[in-house]
Amino acid sequence: MRVLLLSAYEAVSHRYWANSLMAELTGVEWTLLSLPPRHFAWRIRGNPLSWWLKEHATLSQRFDVVLATSMVDMATLVGLFPHLGQARKIVYFHENQFAYPESSGQVPQVEAKMVNLYAALAADTLVFNTAYNRDSFFSGVRQFLKKMPENLPAAAPLERLRRSAKVLPVPLQPLAQVPDVAPPRRIVWNHRWEYDKNPEDFFAVLFRLSEEGVPFELAVMGQRFRDEPAIFAEAQVRLAQHLVCWGPQPEEQYQALLNGGGIVVSTTWHEFQGLAIMEAAQRGAWPLVPDRLCFPELYPDAYRYDGTREGLYQRLAAWLQGTMTAPERLDTSPWEWPQWREAYRQLLD
Repeated sequence: MRVLLLSAYEAVSHRYWANSLMAELTGVEWTLLSLPPRHFAWRIRGNPLSWWLKEHATLSQRFDVVLATSMVDMATLVGLFPHLGQARKIVYFHENQFAYPESSGQVPQVEAKMVNLYAALAADTLVFNTAYNRDSFFSGVRQFLKKMPENLPAAAPLERLRRSAKVLPVPLQPLAQVPDVAPPRRIVWNHRWEYDKNPEDFFAVLFRLSEEGVPFELAVMGQRFRDEPAIFAEAQVRLAQHLVCWGPQPEEQYQALLNGGGIVVSTTWHEFQGLAIMEAAQRGAWPLVPDRLCFPELYPDAYRYDGTREGLYQRLAAWLQGTMTAPERLDTSPWEWPQWREAYRQLLD
């Protein structure tokens, strides 16, 4: 079987998914084309042109399956290379632009939404990493189409697409050795340093804990960008006495900091699966996530707070001071490749 794997905006989670997919599903002749995760507006609209100019010979070949992320403008690509339309076309949604929170200074990403929608319409099979991702996509499309000047009969065809869509998460690689778990004294941030991850709520709670003398360590890691929220600079100064690390870490050091416990916290406004939290939980951290987005379908009640600053403060203070016993270590085996390998193989076959 010849599979063309297309990743138009190769963010960290997209690269992890593609590489593990190719490693886990043997007996497949993989061809991977990817584009760097920068210049988002150009990437999401211009990826067919980039590949037409750079990868014409590869795209002129015959494939049995075209497996593309939702950033790929599948409709345009098939228009440029009509023979690809004869392959089975699968679009995988790591996220969807209809549920992405936009800051007040942003221009609405209408073209990005249209690329997502046209890719879905051009595909034979749609796959989402969570049910939340699937449902927010179709809900967002319905609201989007209401803005069009015509009263289009969209409800029935969209519902057919939603019912036929599959939900397959990005699986984790099993660990060779499960780390020992220590009491939860370390708080971990391992998310992108961007506004949609809501660092303001996270650090506001830590400022309060620090001022009240609650003991904790803090590991702030994750991906940084040229423009980052100002709260990070303030937090580096105000929480200096708690810091064990600040900023992106080499892979070996990153894994070592995750091993054996701590509390990995999310305050995000935007999450469709959350590999960073899953990876920390797999290595022994207690996840503490808001009761919204994809989290209710992934984490039991004991690992969720009400989504407010006060709710996060109350739970962190209780766990750190021992007034509430942290729950048992979360069983992450349902997220790992052995549970999903056959489903992915059936997707291709």
